[in-house]
Amino acid sequence: MRRAAAGLLVLVAAGCGGSGSVQQAEPPDLRTVKQALVAQLRQKQLDFRWVACVRNGRSYRHRPIVRCNVNFGIDPHIEAYCGVFANGRLVTNHENSAIPCGHDDAGYSAPIEGS
Repeated sequence: MRRAAAGLLVLVAAGCGGSGSVQQAEPPDLRTVKQALVAQLRQKQLDFRWVACVRNGRSYRHRPIVRCNVNFGIDPHIEAYCGVFANGRLVTNHENSAIPCGHDDAGYSAPIEGS
C-alpha cells in the first residue's frame, strides 16, 4: 500500500512538471491557423473573400492567440476571429467567447509615403 501511494505521488509530481512553472505553448504556424479557419468557414458554408492572420502577442490559457481577419465582402465587412489550438483543433472566439479578441495593432504597420 505504501509503495502504491509513493508511486502515485511520483506520477502526480511528474505530470505537474514538478517545478510549479507554467509553460506557454509554441505559437502555431500562421499558415496552419489560416488553413484550419478556412476549413471551418467552408464547413459552415460561409461566403468569404479572403483570410489574413497575424500573431497579436496575447494568450488564452497559456496558448498563443492568432487573430485572423475575414473579409465577408459586404461593404467590405471584415470580421475578426481570434483562435488558439487546443487538442489539435482550432477554437475561435466565435465558439468560445472567453478567448479575448479586442482591438490590437498587430499587423498594422503599413508605411504611408507622401508624394
